[in-house]
Amino acid sequence: MTRAFILVIDSLGIGGAADAADFGDSGADTWGHIAEACALGKADRPGLRQGRLVVPNLIRLGLAHAAAASSGRLPAGLAAHAAPAGAHGFASETSRGKDTPSGHWEIAGLPVDFDWGYFPRIRPCFPPRIIETLIEDGALPGILGDCHASGTEIIERLGVEHIETGKPICYTSADSVFQIAAHESHFGLDRLYELCARAKSLLEPLNIARVIARPFVGEVPGEFRRTANRRDLTTPPHGPTLLDHAFDTGREVVSVGKIADIFAGRGISRKITAANTDGLFALTLREVADATDGALVFVNFVDFDTLYGHRRDIAGYAAALEAFDLRLPALEARLQPGDLAILTADHGCDPTFPGSDHTRENIPVIMFGPNVTPRDLGRRESFADIGQSVAAHLGLSPLPFGRSCLS
Repeated sequence: MTRAFILVIDSLGIGGAADAADFGDSGADTWGHIAEACALGKADRPGLRQGRLVVPNLIRLGLAHAAAASSGRLPAGLAAHAAPAGAHGFASETSRGKDTPSGHWEIAGLPVDFDWGYFPRIRPCFPPRIIETLIEDGALPGILGDCHASGTEIIERLGVEHIETGKPICYTSADSVFQIAAHESHFGLDRLYELCARAKSLLEPLNIARVIARPFVGEVPGEFRRTANRRDLTTPPHGPTLLDHAFDTGREVVSVGKIADIFAGRGISRKITAANTDGLFALTLREVADATDGALVFVNFVDFDTLYGHRRDIAGYAAALEAFDLRLPALEARLQPGDLAILTADHGCDPTFPGSDHTRENIPVIMFGPNVTPRDLGRRESFADIGQSVAAHLGLSPLPFGRSCLS
């Protein structure tokens, strides 16, 4: 078998980005700060977890080595494995943002060399003419929000008013994104999707990367909960990616989680998704068992970012890493000779950092499989080295960007 599996632990940055200051992220280190908080007892939560971060499989594969090389330090409470079982290193981003599409596209061999459009940190922050047109086209009584906000916070604050008035909640973040939150039953899921599609069309001239539908349920504050029916409407990549190259040569390209949304459906043979990390991991195990020869399986574990990074939930993030770590041996056991698995991230989202936005950080590059030789991959100058490595492994023609880690 010659197959490849890219597993993105969404937002698990490992610090050390040389240009972090340009993004206001000096000192950000998602992995390192979580580990240190655990060692100091700051990530203890009764009934969830306590004590130092326990992730022996990630460390065995080389994550601690990669993180120490990136940030220049080994976090308190962690010990690097003497001889990592995986090829390990870190990659720096060359794209001009720290958002999800830029990170994933660069992983797939297509750095973003232009600036996305962003909304100013003022209130209201959206152009009035666009909002007026959206209200008219959607037959809306108006909108709520019109500001930068944390999704969970703004739903908690405006959820009742939304239900009472029928006005959708519109907000943004430091990313190039326009988000619409609405109640699944009171507003309607299909209506929300239609509204987001119209918003995406209206925002094209502003070069906004994504419009995200954020459905939620619940009737009162404290009970509001976002559901798994999120939908991302993403601007298509500006050029061919690894996924296109694989798909065009007849390879099976499987999207697990929100990968298909991130790439606007391009280069995807089949997409599957689940409600949470456990469900996504179960689907990944199924694909490792059943994927055809030459297949590329691309997985995004989004909860690390949306549930813990953005919410600045250190204990939740740590517990999720520990649960993920426990499942890695089952994945390794299913890999067949010739398979290549890669653990990585798309950006950081340091839960110890001020605010609720992504953080500019290096990402881990951990490669493993029955025939992968453990070694130090050092610093990779672009996330695109991951895509180039997968292209080489699958016998595809070289991508325009990146250098293979396998040579």
